[in-house]
Amino acid sequence: MPNNICHLKKQNHKNGFPTGADLLQDPFLNKGMAFSAKERTAFGLWGLLPPRILTLEQQAERFLSQLRNQSTDLEKYMSMISLQDRNRTLFYKVLTENLEEITPIIYTPTVGKACQEYGHIFKRPRGIYISAENRGSMAEILKSWPYQDIRVIVVTDGSRILGLGDLGANGMGIPVGKLSLYTACAGIHPSQTLPVTLDVGTDNKDLIEDLAYVGLNRPRLEGEEYDSFMDEFINAVKLVFPESLLQFEDFSTSNAFNLLEKYRSKICSFNDDIQGTGACALAGVYSALKIIKKDLKDMKFLFLGAGEAGTGIASTIASAMTQEGLSIKEARKNCWFFDINGLVVSSRTDLSEEQLPFAHNHHHISDFISAVKTLKPDAVIGVCGCSGMFTPDVLRTMAEINERPLIFAMSNPTSKAECCAEDAYRFTQGRALFSGGSPFKPVETDGKRFVPGQANNVYIFPGLGMGAALVNAKHVIDEMFFSAARTVASHVTDKELESGCLYPSLSRIRSISEDIAVNVAQIAYARNIAGFPKPNDLREFIKDQIFDPVYDSYV
Repeated sequence: MPNNICHLKKQNHKNGFPTGADLLQDPFLNKGMAFSAKERTAFGLWGLLPPRILTLEQQAERFLSQLRNQSTDLEKYMSMISLQDRNRTLFYKVLTENLEEITPIIYTPTVGKACQEYGHIFKRPRGIYISAENRGSMAEILKSWPYQDIRVIVVTDGSRILGLGDLGANGMGIPVGKLSLYTACAGIHPSQTLPVTLDVGTDNKDLIEDLAYVGLNRPRLEGEEYDSFMDEFINAVKLVFPESLLQFEDFSTSNAFNLLEKYRSKICSFNDDIQGTGACALAGVYSALKIIKKDLKDMKFLFLGAGEAGTGIASTIASAMTQEGLSIKEARKNCWFFDINGLVVSSRTDLSEEQLPFAHNHHHISDFISAVKTLKPDAVIGVCGCSGMFTPDVLRTMAEINERPLIFAMSNPTSKAECCAEDAYRFTQGRALFSGGSPFKPVETDGKRFVPGQANNVYIFPGLGMGAALVNAKHVIDEMFFSAARTVASHVTDKELESGCLYPSLSRIRSISEDIAVNVAQIAYARNIAGFPKPNDLREFIKDQIFDPVYDSYV
């Protein structure tokens, strides 16, 4: 298993191993009060630390006690980020052993609030910022990053952060959080990850007028200027980090689809909001099918919201249906959309290119409850970013139509969810198969306890990205997402299904991610798109790359 010394001695400290205060300032090598007496003597640390020596386990227990005493989730987020800045090993020790408790702190829903307040809580940069003023020098900027063995890059332009809109350069919290989960949930070494924010301006007037805003206070680049900027960035990544995977995150809908289609065949890349969300939703559906005893090809879906998440999910589901014998045209007819202007039908003239394949021949319907009653879907999937849209009437109607209705309220953060778990169970007499985009607490109703699952992309992207990156896949293909969805569903236990939970416990995420990574790597070799020679034992090869948060001995 890779450790910090082997990764960092070679690439970060060209003049020898750091000593004294320099060693304490390196978050990858710093152990804080866990430095042994021999290490304190060897590296000149006596007097720079309190005299007591702690184990990693004692440090983790001490930090958790402090964290749990904090009054708000934002304060907890800031404490976790501060720990990440000074001691990466301890940060990942705390995170990996408390994933269910801390993932909502370092990512959704708390990261949304952190991005909104980013300029006001900013302490130090945690990734690479490339701005509109850096055109012509992007490769040089990437080369300035101190760690050069980069395998996974998460990039955003901050134009559509979660359901919160344009947050510009404040969106850096997203790639930082995603990459923390790559390490915690799959085991990518943190020095092999790079968060990138592309600051192409912002159209958020409040940010432009905010003195605490960290980005350019100018309107966003558009059109040819934006396209040229992205071309230079992609070429710079290919030049500086040729063995890396690039994950697009939280781009505006139109740019998200355009960038995915333009670059997916030119660089190993995927869009998590489109493809990752699609695979995550599909995993929940696969789990639900075990309960309702139906085939995917016989299901009808009605989406509330027709942006990149919704069309991404529908595209994934429709493609998966073709594996059960439907044509893609037949599969798409099982996926319907309802947006701000009503039912998406072929007679409408206001549809985007991504919506057109799902615009069916049907009379227009202007209210959602009528669409539910008319279409009689097996599942409603909320991706509209508007809270409360799955009203009691919608939920009751779904329960009248279906013995076990699928209710996926996937918008996040929690304040944007189409309904809460309690309402989903209450208004369907406990028959809903519910999942949220953000976590919901267990619900007691009619003497039964329900454990709502969270359709969290963390089940998909860490393992998928790791598998593709470790074999240097040339491309990320749809088959990999279908495989990841089936793998996640296969890890859901009978006991979890009995409680209504469609996703496995996050406590098992490393095992799940390992299986996904192995399957994705196998697909890459089977499709001849792997860039590295195939190892004799693929699983052992991947296991050998996994980072575990333990301290190395320096003497």
